[in-house]
Amino acid sequence: VQLVESGGGSVQSGDSLRLSCAASSANPFDFNAMGWYRQAPGKQRDLVAAITSGGIHNYADSVRGRFSISRNNNMINLQMNNLKAEDTAVYYCAAGPTLALLPTAYWGQGTQVTVSS
Repeated sequence: VQLVESGGGSVQSGDSLRLSCAASSANPFDFNAMGWYRQAPGKQRDLVAAITSGGIHNYADSVRGRFSISRNNNMINLQMNNLKAEDTAVYYCAAGPTLALLPTAYWGQGTQVTVSS
């Protein structure tokens, strides 16, 4: 599975950003579940939001109501609104056969999101 990420950048607190990730694989089931994780310096990589091809989605409590994940076939988008300084991290796209297997499946190269207060 190849994952190509786009978006990210540096913004001010309260601004919005949109991340996108496109998956490619000979087996579409390899990216039945897709999502975004993030890792801040010195911290573990945590789930931000994920979605399956059937539309089932998960959100971290810290982003619920501010972030929205959507999917169109092999591409997912993460709309991030009302960004806060604590959202600063490297964001990684992930893909896998199920939501439970996302952390152990395929990863993108990561994109930096920096929010200044």
